[in-house]
Amino acid sequence: MVKHWRVDREEKYEIVEKWLLRDLEMIDGKEADTDNPYFDMHFHKVYNLEAYSCASKYTFARTLNKLNEMYLKKDLKIVNFDDTYLNDDSIWSSNNRDCLVLMRICFYASNLLCLSLCPLS
Repeated sequence: MVKHWRVDREEKYEIVEKWLLRDLEMIDGKEADTDNPYFDMHFHKVYNLEAYSCASKYTFARTLNKLNEMYLKKDLKIVNFDDTYLNDDSIWSSNNRDCLVLMRICFYASNLLCLSLCPLS
């Protein structure tokens, strides 16, 4: 964990705490169906954390999962996350996830608009 602050125009960072991936038992996203940047990391102690955004929380979880798969290959529990956004084999996975999500929302919105303009007889 890194502490960040500014002094005049200079950015300062200080390592506050270090964790080992092998000690991570579980990542709890708290609420999979809401836009929530809060999550818990379970080591020997539970740490309550807040990401910059919900998207960054998912990116962090995906990164930890990939690192685990590459190096440790242990059973890492990731709970209360939407699997659609965590898995690389889903339609949402690419380097531009935000654009894909926006395209899907626009597609649904245009469908709703077309349906609302259809006359009911």
